[in-house]
Amino acid sequence: MSSPSAAPAQVPAPAPAPAPAPASLQQPTSAPAPAVPDGVVPDLGTHRTYQVRTFGCQMNVHDSERMAGLLEDAGYVPVQGGVADVVVFNTCAVRENADNKLYGNLGELKQVKAANPGMQIAVGGCLAQKDRETIVRKAPWVDAVFGTHNVGALPALLDRARHNNEAQLEILESLDVFPSTLPTKRDSVYSGWVSISVGCNNTCTFCIVPSLRGKEKDRRPGEILAEIQALVDDGAVEVTLLGQNVNSYGVEFGDRLAFSKLLRACGDIEGLERVRFTSPHPAAFTDDVIDAMAETPNVMPQLHMPLQSGSDKVLKDMRRSYRSTKFLGILDKVRDKIPHAAITTDIIVGFPGETEEDFQATLDVVEKSRFASAFTFQYSKRPGTPAAELPEQLPKAIVQERYERLTALQDRIAAEENAKQLGRRVEILVTVQSGRKAEETHRLSGRSQDQRLVHFSVPQGAEAPRPGDFVTVTITEAAAFHLVSDPATTGDYTLRRSRAGDAWDRSQADSCGVPATGPAGAGSGGLKSVSLGMPSLPIRRG
Repeated sequence: MSSPSAAPAQVPAPAPAPAPAPASLQQPTSAPAPAVPDGVVPDLGTHRTYQVRTFGCQMNVHDSERMAGLLEDAGYVPVQGGVADVVVFNTCAVRENADNKLYGNLGELKQVKAANPGMQIAVGGCLAQKDRETIVRKAPWVDAVFGTHNVGALPALLDRARHNNEAQLEILESLDVFPSTLPTKRDSVYSGWVSISVGCNNTCTFCIVPSLRGKEKDRRPGEILAEIQALVDDGAVEVTLLGQNVNSYGVEFGDRLAFSKLLRACGDIEGLERVRFTSPHPAAFTDDVIDAMAETPNVMPQLHMPLQSGSDKVLKDMRRSYRSTKFLGILDKVRDKIPHAAITTDIIVGFPGETEEDFQATLDVVEKSRFASAFTFQYSKRPGTPAAELPEQLPKAIVQERYERLTALQDRIAAEENAKQLGRRVEILVTVQSGRKAEETHRLSGRSQDQRLVHFSVPQGAEAPRPGDFVTVTITEAAAFHLVSDPATTGDYTLRRSRAGDAWDRSQADSCGVPATGPAGAGSGGLKSVSLGMPSLPIRRG
């Protein structure tokens, strides 16, 4: 993608549904697994259990859905507690601490595996594609290593490792099969990722992703639309189109307008209520895409446009083929056609050779851009990238000080932009995830059309929504990273039940769960939490 393609975000910011990070493909997407009790032995019966731990970007999140689908297709079941028979790490390679994160996790599992005969560990993703034999050498207790091009080999590698009683390493240099043809265990019933391309043709000097995921390969439009239709038929009301540089889609089959045509075609899919995409590259962002966004009702008024730097000199050193004037011009055009669009970005601080003047240029562009949120990164030197060999690598203290100034500026702007939402009526797609203070506030959470995170309460006597349902409320409070709505009466709160909510109910029934239906109880004392092996959702007792 046009973002730094693997640096974890440093600024708290709302993340796009269904995964917890915006379109930059940079955010950590998996919390550490719960501590494993000593001496717990996994069930080696008919159904072996699995756990996939994901690090990195939305592309990795979607790849993890495929890994889960492959394992379930092979007869594995998700672990519900204790130790999984198979633990799969889907890794990221962009930032310098990615290696330490992986090997630290592998080190923690060494003793767990020793205490649990039959347990297997697999490592895939970008870091596996990069490190290859190094993983097995540093962590010989790993059973399988596979790369970004052969995700589909995972079950076979695990079987071979168990049969041969030795580690299996398989790394391909080019795509085996297009990942979207593989079985997928979706993370959400109401939202879905759809890959329209894989790989990247750009040569940004800070980015290692092209060497790990290869040249861009585009799917045919008919295949993409068929997958979207299948998701909608299954209950999804929102899709996010994924690509390393999503707006360069069509380059492989020679159609410069392919991406805008695809957006417009999504508008013809009945039942598809929200379309998003991530991440575009400013250099290839054309007016036909802006027109398609503005003229297609289900394409949401939200854009993630990676800036990386406001300095033209630094952009040139990064090999980013646009300059700050072009970037700001794109934002002006988007806001002219879509006045309420929320625009987010990625920014790298401390790129080699960045001067104080260069950094001030970044601050100036941020001030002019009025981003709803920003994902900021301290430059991370990655072996194998041209930037790692550049002179004038900056001292950590200088980078840290600039980073703090940037985040302070963006926090102020985000708070000011969110304050403009006060009093607005917004439609929210209710999500499974709730805020950190949900237990005390008794609020549910969701995403507005412009992707802002909204925590809301259900008035006494009103029906509580299910994940996948829509509510329309008035914004009553605003903070830098979220909005709040506490409707005073049932008249301030509108619930629209959806097919996605119905799909949620079916998924809960399949899991022996309790659907989130029924009228709200008195006050907020009627809340309970149902644990189903997924994030808990406060629901009201009927």
